[in-house]
Amino acid sequence: MKFKPRNLRALADCVIGDANHFPYRTSSRITQFFEECDLDFVHDGSTRWYWTSERLAELLAEPQAAPHVLPDRFMNLLRVLMHKSDAEDDDPGRVKALLLINQPLGREGFEGFYGEDDLLYVRHVGTKTISALENNPHRPFTPEELKRRDQLGAYLNVCSEDDLINEVLLPLFRQLNFRRITSAGHKDKALEYGKDVWMRFVLPTQHVLYFGLQAKKGKLDAAGMTTGSNANIAEIHNQALMMLGHEIFDPETSRRVLVDHALIVAGGEITKAARNWLGGKLDQSKRSQILFMDREDILNLHIVNQLPLPEAAITNPKSPFDDIDDDIPF
Repeated sequence: MKFKPRNLRALADCVIGDANHFPYRTSSRITQFFEECDLDFVHDGSTRWYWTSERLAELLAEPQAAPHVLPDRFMNLLRVLMHKSDAEDDDPGRVKALLLINQPLGREGFEGFYGEDDLLYVRHVGTKTISALENNPHRPFTPEELKRRDQLGAYLNVCSEDDLINEVLLPLFRQLNFRRITSAGHKDKALEYGKDVWMRFVLPTQHVLYFGLQAKKGKLDAAGMTTGSNANIAEIHNQALMMLGHEIFDPETSRRVLVDHALIVAGGEITKAARNWLGGKLDQSKRSQILFMDREDILNLHIVNQLPLPEAAITNPKSPFDDIDDDIPF
């Protein structure tokens, strides 16, 4: 997506405070503003409006989540820029600031408005599509986010299966608005019935879906047998059948229900051969009930939802192969 230079200049003037109804920002405060937007841009002392226009153009060039919407990080910048806490005395509701920012946005076919939550939203005038910030796991990551992603990836290499569930997956699914998340644990495997976790998700219509989760630490493949941390998909097949066929008791509704979907989660890769093998073994109705989530999904969702890293991940966990001397012959 591209904005005309004239419109970029107008938005840049709002960011740096050369426009009315916006706080004036010196070089250091411009850098501070971008930090508030979770961006790592540092003003280099050059012409303020020109440098800021270039940064805005970079953000607009990033991938869009859908047609006729602004890129996520650009939308986040506008939302921070228009936060009502920065209102000036002569514009307490930021009505004048909104009119000012809508001039360049309008020339590009967009219109900003405040929602009931007092946050800025932008809609495309022609299609009425709203640019609302979403935790898009496929958006570009900042260098700081990539660093945290690498730390979490290193942790997944060395953590146990219980740690994967308790330290990574449970906080993630709570953040994603799943409810009544119950971990079976591994102390009494006889009571798992093929699932490590069960949880419920309430749809906007207030209908409830139940999910059973089977987690494996390593890679899931279609090899003839389980080796090391790699799990054979045939084991998952049996556990998925148990999960879908066994009732769970929901204490909130005081009734027993069947799991609607089985979620297969791996701390490593789930190979295409493994997915195809499992799909071929299940009948059509059960096949539609199986969902997959692998290492890349875990890492991306964890980062975009801004979850804190497990404590052990912050201490830079070592790979079990780090202490091997490369000079020792095998």
